[in-house]
Order: sequence, then C-alpha cells, then structure tokens
Amino acid sequence: MAQDPVVICLNRAGESLAHRIARLLGAPVHGRAGRMEKADAFFPNALEHVRELFAAGRPVVGVCAAGILVRAVAPLLHDKRAEPPLLAVSDDGAAVVPLLGGHRGANRLARRIAEGLGAQAAVTTAGDVALGVALDEPPAGWTLANPENARAAMSALLGGARAHVDGDEAARAHWLAPLDTASPGDSPVVDLICTTEPWPVTPPHLLYHPQLFTLGVGCARGCPPEELLALVERLLAEAEIAPGALAAIATLDLKADEPAIHALAARLGVPLRLFTAPELEAETPRTENPSEVVMAEVGTHGVAENAALAAAGPTAHLAHPKRKTAMATAALAVAPEPIARPNGRARGRLAVVGIGPGAAQWRTPEASRLIAEAEELVGYGLYLDLLGPIAAGKKRRDFPLGGEEARCRYALERAGEGARVALVSSGDAGIYAMGALVFELLDRAESAGGVSDAARRAEVVMAPGISALQAAAARAGAPLGHDFCAISLSDLLTPREDILRRIRSAAEGDFVIALYNPVSKKRRTLLAEARDILLAHRPADTPVLLAGNLGRAGESLRYRRLDALEASEVDMLTLVLIGSSNTRLLELGEGARLYTPRGYARRIDGDLA
Repeated sequence: MAQDPVVICLNRAGESLAHRIARLLGAPVHGRAGRMEKADAFFPNALEHVRELFAAGRPVVGVCAAGILVRAVAPLLHDKRAEPPLLAVSDDGAAVVPLLGGHRGANRLARRIAEGLGAQAAVTTAGDVALGVALDEPPAGWTLANPENARAAMSALLGGARAHVDGDEAARAHWLAPLDTASPGDSPVVDLICTTEPWPVTPPHLLYHPQLFTLGVGCARGCPPEELLALVERLLAEAEIAPGALAAIATLDLKADEPAIHALAARLGVPLRLFTAPELEAETPRTENPSEVVMAEVGTHGVAENAALAAAGPTAHLAHPKRKTAMATAALAVAPEPIARPNGRARGRLAVVGIGPGAAQWRTPEASRLIAEAEELVGYGLYLDLLGPIAAGKKRRDFPLGGEEARCRYALERAGEGARVALVSSGDAGIYAMGALVFELLDRAESAGGVSDAARRAEVVMAPGISALQAAAARAGAPLGHDFCAISLSDLLTPREDILRRIRSAAEGDFVIALYNPVSKKRRTLLAEARDILLAHRPADTPVLLAGNLGRAGESLRYRRLDALEASEVDMLTLVLIGSSNTRLLELGEGARLYTPRGYARRIDGDLA
C-alpha cells in the first residue's frame, strides 16, 4: 500500500471497534459528525468523504455496511490495478471483508485485522482462497516480472494445474510454499521461476525476482542520460542481473536533481535513494576503489560503490565493483536476503496544490492525492482548514496573510530535507497564488534571498485547481464564452499606475474582465476608478457579477449594472466579473444567467446569406 489506511466509523455502535482497529494499524479514525464522541477527524457526509479518500488513493477500512462503501466508490471504479484497498468490518467485529484492492494489499490487510480481532477474514479472491497466495502480489522484496501472465497462470492453477517452484532463488521463496501440494503430480504444470537473472518466460508461467541487489551510481553534472543508461545496461548484462532484482538505485544527495539519474530510475522502474556525503564515507572501508579525487570534490571517497552498499545494508557486499565511463560510474551490491526496505531517503517533493474554492467536489483527484501523500501541509490557515478530514492527522504549518514568501521558502526547504510537502492555495496555485513565488525563489541566488541548494534539488510539481474565475463563471452561466482576462487590483506588489494601464487596455479591447482582490481595508478607491474607466468604453447597463464565498458556506451571486457597481458591496472574498459590451443577462425560470456569445449567430447569418 502506498498510503496509510483510514478507519471510517458512522455511529457509536462501532466506535469502540473502530478505535481498536486503528490501534492495530496505527491509523486515524474518521467519524460521522454528530454520531461519534471521539475521532481524529469528523465528516458530515459519509459517501462524499469515502469517495474523496478513495479518489486520493487512500486505503479505507469502514466499520459499517459494505453497501455504503460500494455506493460511495462506484462512480470511480475503472482499473483494479490502480484502486486502493477498500474493506468493510461488521459492527460486531466478527467479519472483515476486503471489497476492492485484493491484490493491492486489501487481502493482507483483512487478515491482519482479523487476526488482531479474533475474527474471520472473508477473502473472496479466487487465488487467495484456493491457493493461499496472491500470485500477482508478491511480498516486499520480490517483484513479478511478467504480471501480464498472472491471469493465465491463475486460471490454469484453478483449473487443476500443478505449480512448480523453480530457479536459483527458489529456496528463498517461502511465500510460495503453500503451492507445493496444490495439485496432483500428473497435472499440467505452471512454472513459478524465482531468479535474479533475466529469463524468457511464456504464458502461463511466471517469473519472480528477489530484490537482492542495489545499484549505486554517480555522474558528472549534465551527464547525458543515454551514457548512464548504457553503462548500467552493460553492467547488468555482465552480472546477469534483471532490473527487477534491483531494490533501489542509490547515489549522493547532491545528485538529487540530476536528470540522467532520474531517467535511469524511470527506465528501470526502480526507486531512487539518496545519502549524504558522511553517510557514504562511512561505507569506504567496505569498498574496493576509494578515490582521493572524489573525496576532494564531494566529501566521500566514493559514490557508486559506497551508495550501493549503504542502500543494501550492513550485511551486504560488493557484487560488482565500480564500472565507469567518461561521465558516469556504477556498481552493484548484494544482500543475503531480499531487501524489503532499502536504506536511504527518497528525493523530497513539493506539490504546489490548488484546491479550488474549497468544496471537496471542486477539488481535483490529483490535488486530493498529492495532499493525501504529503507528510506536511503548508499554507494560509483558512485554506488548510478547508481541506477538512482529508488533512486530519497530518503535520501542518500555518502562515498568516502577508507571509507568502516565508510560506514558500519554508515549504521548499522542507522538501530539500527530503520531506513530501503540499503547499496549499485556494483556486489555482498558478493564478495569483504561490506557484509563481515558488519558482521566483528557485530562480534567485541564495545570497539574494533565494533558497538553499538542497531546496533547489527537490522535485516541484504543480496541480491545477478550479480558479475563482472559473467557479464564478460556472455558477453564473457562461460569461467567459469569448475573450476574457483577469486583473488583480492589489497594489501591494504591482504599482497602481500599472494596474490602471491594464484596465484601460482591457477596456479598449472589450474583454470580459475578472477583478481579483477588488478591495481591502485600506484600498477602497481602485474599484471605482476601474468602473469609471470601463464606463467610457461600454454601456452603463453592462452586467456585473459579484461572486462571494464560492463553494463555501455563505456563497452568494449578485448582479449589478456597471454604473451601479459600488465598493461598499465588495470584500476580499468577492470576485468581480464585468461583462464585455456583448455579455447578456438572461432571465430563466431558475433565475438569471450570464453569458457572452461567441459569434455563432453572425457566422450562421453569413452562411445563409
């Protein structure tokens, strides 16, 4: 499982059991608001909350009826290989039922819960029931090289075929032992081959690799990815090691942002692990090719050999010492047993996340997933509060309004330390939000107020969100049907004259205009100036939308004429959307709707003419 599970409880009847399961798993309890006395987080709507957790890839254990969980996630089901575990536990704790994700950890999780409760795990996956093992879900430290054969293998075994465990590493494959007596000896045979070597296998036979090896690599800055890849492929071919037998690729943390190393990890499908120079130097007594030159450059006598040994652990030894090219080095270490958890740390990641207006249904699945995966949440306190139960139990760092640079700097530096951080903005993080400031800090020299080199080596990803502009337009109708622009009236970071110049240009261009940050406690006149500029270029009855608290409690949509727009009706949580000369306010049975025609009527008239 990529993420820790959440225990869901809907009433007091199951509350005690929910907390007992949570203690078994080291997991938080999320409870239905008003129906439980104690929980790590409360939610108002069970279906929406379970659906949100499931969409974010979070395993869910529900102390409730199975039907509730099924109805919650049904709209999201499309790929069993990607869906997280979903389990139902009866209120009396007698039955634990893995509903989804049986081969992604749900069956194993069900058995763990059942053992702790003294209950029955109602596993229904055919392979698990009949064979006692999930062939397409090998334990940690093992990989299945040809998962596309798993269905054929399982069908053959269920149809009476006999499993034959074979290969150089068969003795270590204790998890396959239940299959030794699965069928009579005269039945057809499905070979389950366990080896670290590449091996041609045809259906229905399966090839398993014990992850006994770690690959240490080093390279000069700007090393061509193809050079490092070619070196590693030659080394693996010489050693007769399949990529699936690698538990990790390891290197010096100074190389955390090296494109060649990330391309290699992606190509081989192997996780990357990083070490500091002192951590690598501690491995020097076990290496074969220490270098004073490397020591002078990076603070350790070796990178490739040292990193391979550090990742594999103290019982490992060098299997293949350093090989090198003009710009790259590589070495292999081997451990006596499969490596379930390689040493080292992953590259830190800063996810700059836009959560939309705040309502869960307006938050993208990608944003929810990045928030769920984050170890720490950073942002303005109000925006973090809007996340609700999905953020429960996570470390969070709140910053006030006005602390934007400190907020971004902190998030980047934490990612530079190896943490997975989500920097949360409302709307879209790239629109009047933190995205641009993050890259500005990365662009500055550290001496000029930028961030550390470690922070620059962290991964930065941007997740789009529904902007206030889009949310307001959707609520109103289709006012963005033709050309539009957005202008912020905040003069804290933009000179006042620049703002007015942009308003004049937009007015002359007859754009639909979204005004962000229309007023503040100290700034009350710019909105009136914008109105007067626009009145010189479009009719007095041009429709204006005042959209406040979109997607939140207290949401409001109010329409005004342009000549009646007053700053007293607007606050910082209001988006002001001003129509073009063509924007129309349409009165319908359900209320007024705003739209800006694209010009189809003119095209149709011209075609008919």
